Order: sequence, then C-alpha cells, then structure tokens
Amino acid sequence: MEQYQHINLSDYTYSGEGGQGVAYTHKSEKRLAKLFNPGFDATFAFKEFEMSRAAFEMGVPTPEPFRLITDGERVGTEYELIENKRSFCRIISEEPERMEEISLRFAKACRDLHAMKADTTRIPSMKARMIDFYNQEGTVPAFLKEKVMPILENIPDTPTCLHGDLQIGNIITDGDRNLWIDIGQFAYGAPEWDMSLCWRISQIPDPGMTDRLFHLTPEQLRRHWSILGPAYYGCSREELGAVIRKLLPYSVIKSAYMYHLTYHRPIEEEKAQKICAALQ
Repeated sequence: MEQYQHINLSDYTYSGEGGQGVAYTHKSEKRLAKLFNPGFDATFAFKEFEMSRAAFEMGVPTPEPFRLITDGERVGTEYELIENKRSFCRIISEEPERMEEISLRFAKACRDLHAMKADTTRIPSMKARMIDFYNQEGTVPAFLKEKVMPILENIPDTPTCLHGDLQIGNIITDGDRNLWIDIGQFAYGAPEWDMSLCWRISQIPDPGMTDRLFHLTPEQLRRHWSILGPAYYGCSREELGAVIRKLLPYSVIKSAYMYHLTYHRPIEEEKAQKICAALQ
C-alpha cells in the first residue's frame, strides 16, 4: 500500500458513483478522485492505474491518470478533471432527441479506438486475460471451463486497442473532445470483445438497472444498439442478426469474468449453466 497516497476527503466533493465505486471532485484543483467500493483488492486498483496510464501514453483519448490514492479504507486513482463534461448516455437521457447523433458519434469513437495499434509489450491480450481467468482455481465450475477453453483457444488475437469495458456510459465529452473513461480493463485483441458488451447491455430488461447504470431505459439502449451496430459494421439493421451471432461467444465467455470482477466471488452454478447453454 506504500504506493498509495493518502487523501483527505474534506478537500473533495461528491461527484457521482457507478457500479464499482464513487467519484469525488477536488475543491480547488482540476482533479477527480475515483475510489473503488470497500472490498476491492489494492492490487486491482494498481493494475487499473497501470492500464489507464498505458492507454494515455499510447495516445488513446482519455483523462490523464495522476496517482494512486486511498482514503484509509478505499483505494483508487486520481485523474485529470474534465470540466463541463457529460457522458454520452447522460446527453441521451437529458436530450433524447439527440439519440441518433450521439449513437453515431459513439460508433465513430469505437472505430477510431479499434483502428489504433496497441503496444503489446505494455498491455495484456484480452484473450490471454480470459484464459488466465478460466484457469484460476475456483473462479468457474469445471464444466464451464471445459466448455469455454476450446472456444477461447480458437479466438483470434490482434494488436488492436480495446477499451475492455466499452459502453455508452464510459465516454464523455466537454463539447470539444470525446474521451474514454474507466479504462482500467484496457487490453488488445479482437474488437468483438468490446462490441459484444455494447450488444449485451442492449439486452438488459430491468429498467431499474438500466436507469441506475446508464440513466436510460431498456428501450433506449436497444435503439442505441440498432444505430450503433449498423454504423460500426457498415451493415443494415436487417443484417445485425449475423453480427450478433459472431459477438455471442465473446459476450458469454466474458460474462463470468465480469461477474467475478463486480461481485468478487465465483459465478453461481445456475448462471454458469446458462453460459454453457448459450455456447451450444
């Protein structure tokens, strides 16, 4: 923990929260502190800082990560504060008539990111990250590992920059720049790892969850995908079915990893059975 610098939260004001932590804005300096929820391993925050720093130095448009921090209980990272920013999902929530414009801007940002060649000496392959996860003792039931590993081994690996948690809530704009945020899962590999998450989010049926995470309704997220998918892949909406079939293995394989990341426990056997069924 010696690499974490202690901050006094009285110097900050509450800014907002997401699925993994809480953000605070410094009262006098252009700094944003992101602290993970209690229970997150300090090494996880360190790895996120490393990936965020690598992405920034590779030229990915993202706020600069300054330092590792702790309030004595939680750990996290302090970033450059982007003033007058709004997330793309917040814009759609507040100005729903701009849905198509923002979704098309998001598609372009995704294409631009995936056109960047990664420095593979600094960041991991997403495929390797998934293989390591499934090989860890106790993270998934044996029957799920047996089903997933042959599929994983055949997934292509490319030196393409991946956000790792790419979705409409993880990009912001100050009116001039579009910047990726929450980039601690930065990696390289097939773009389908990223795009499969966008599709999966569009399938969330719970309006309470979509409002809490994205400030949007399930219907808005489905419409967002119906604009994003064709714009990104250069296909018609009628051709999206073929795209989804290609994305599905990436989505279901990564779901157990994201579950473990979010809840800090192995995926339940019932959910693992559903993953197996989806991979048939």
